[in-house]
Amino acid sequence: MSKLRTIQICVHALSQLAPLSRDDFSDMRAYQAYKKQRIYQQRNQHLSEFSQQRIQDADFARTEFGKPYLKNLPEIAFNHSHSQQHYALALSRSMQDIGVDVEDLARKVRFDALARHAFHPCELALWECLEEPQDYWFKVWTTKEAILKASGLGIRMSLNELNTQVHPEQNGGICSHPDLGTFAYQNFQLAHIMLTVAWRTELSCAGFSFPNIQLIQF
Repeated sequence: MSKLRTIQICVHALSQLAPLSRDDFSDMRAYQAYKKQRIYQQRNQHLSEFSQQRIQDADFARTEFGKPYLKNLPEIAFNHSHSQQHYALALSRSMQDIGVDVEDLARKVRFDALARHAFHPCELALWECLEEPQDYWFKVWTTKEAILKASGLGIRMSLNELNTQVHPEQNGGICSHPDLGTFAYQNFQLAHIMLTVAWRTELSCAGFSFPNIQLIQF
């Protein structure tokens, strides 16, 4: 696999990673702990294969803002996300600031209320102009999440301050924020999910180029 501007994204159905159901556990806390353990096991497995070294939970540390990294392999960037039904992990050796977010398209959402709370005024105006299509909502939402995770700050600013400039008919773009910097992103609308990966870039009169994004579905 080329090390030149490459991001690998692995996508799993949680029903495969965590096949036991809620009914198999005494309470929701135990069930959530089980899912978290299975997700971390899958993360470690992919990172082991990617780095060709055995990766265990003890190999991780966190930045001051809580973003995990590999203590002995800081050159490997990764970020993961899970919805109720799916799990996604993004990995790269060539791009340090990456973020990923996945959402189930069947998720029950108060679209209008969350749009008014989290969308930038320009995003909200476009969403209303488009007569509120759900795919655009999910594209904006996952882009915001992926960019904030790529920045390393997490959800530490109001979502409505970030204008992603998501286009309803395109699946990628670029945006800037004075507190975050400039990020590019790629959206993937698959059969049951909306997936977005973001990475730090720079504004240039020559524009920007997408990295080689390898999407692997299991």
